[in-house]
Amino acid sequence: MSAPGTVAAPALSVRGLVKEFPAPSGGGARFRAVDGLDLAVRPGSCLGLLGPNGAGKSTTMRMITGLARPDRGSIEVFGLDVATEPKRARAQMGVVPQEENLDFDLTARQNLEITAALQRIPRRSRAAAIDAALAVAQLEEKQKVKVGKLSGGMKRRLLIARGLIHSPRLVLLDEPTVGLDPQVRSELWTLIDKLRSEGVAVLMSTHYIEEAERLADDVAVVAKGRVVATGTPAALRAAHVGEQALEYYGPPERLEAVESLAARAGAATRRTGPAVSVLRAEALHVDVREEMRAAALGAPLERVATLEDVFVLLTGEQVG
Repeated sequence: MSAPGTVAAPALSVRGLVKEFPAPSGGGARFRAVDGLDLAVRPGSCLGLLGPNGAGKSTTMRMITGLARPDRGSIEVFGLDVATEPKRARAQMGVVPQEENLDFDLTARQNLEITAALQRIPRRSRAAAIDAALAVAQLEEKQKVKVGKLSGGMKRRLLIARGLIHSPRLVLLDEPTVGLDPQVRSELWTLIDKLRSEGVAVLMSTHYIEEAERLADDVAVVAKGRVVATGTPAALRAAHVGEQALEYYGPPERLEAVESLAARAGAATRRTGPAVSVLRAEALHVDVREEMRAAALGAPLERVATLEDVFVLLTGEQVG
């Protein structure tokens, strides 16, 4: 244990990570998918890697797990350099990929038996490790069912069980609930939250705002391969969008007039379909509010500023 008043060393430290690929246009050009990315995950905490599709989240995950080699930068897992000590570093990690790379012709238990052997769990301990993983994923009653007959949520829980079978101290979740219905997503959130409460460090990539707010102690907003902001959800809201937003609805020319007035007042805005939201509205002078009301030909919807506002403002991407 750390001495009182000291800060625990990070479970994961990523510094200056860069990864390039040949550009789709060819001709020797290079596309930088990850561009100088820095991350740190503390033991017993969850860091949400929040960004739109194509932001570099999955590429970052692949480099951390050793499936891709960075062009520059360093990755350490509990002080172990992934480049020079890949096996020891990988042994500390549990990886839950986005794709369902399970053997569909085998049962849930048989899939875990293969993983237990690959993780070199001693034979005398394998049955207990498999039982524990099945219990965590609530799949005890489905352990003899072939994976191809399991529901999508059960398959995702089996992926998590597979990633936890060797009791890792760091778990990497790449879009863990993508494509799942809200009820199954909530069940997986409970499972992930339990890991964190037990002292496991969690790095979770997601493009779901609610998922980041529900699970992450800290959020790193990623755009075009870079971390553009990091902090707790509350700190990110305070720093970038404030406490209140005014949401105006109307035809495009009216919304443009509201945006122009907001820009003159130094307030940021975001478009959402047929509406424009004026952020940090609590700082607007009453006269500016009246001008906006007149320009929009109606009163706005007053609401609390959200992490979604932060996401759209910093990445330029709409949610969904």
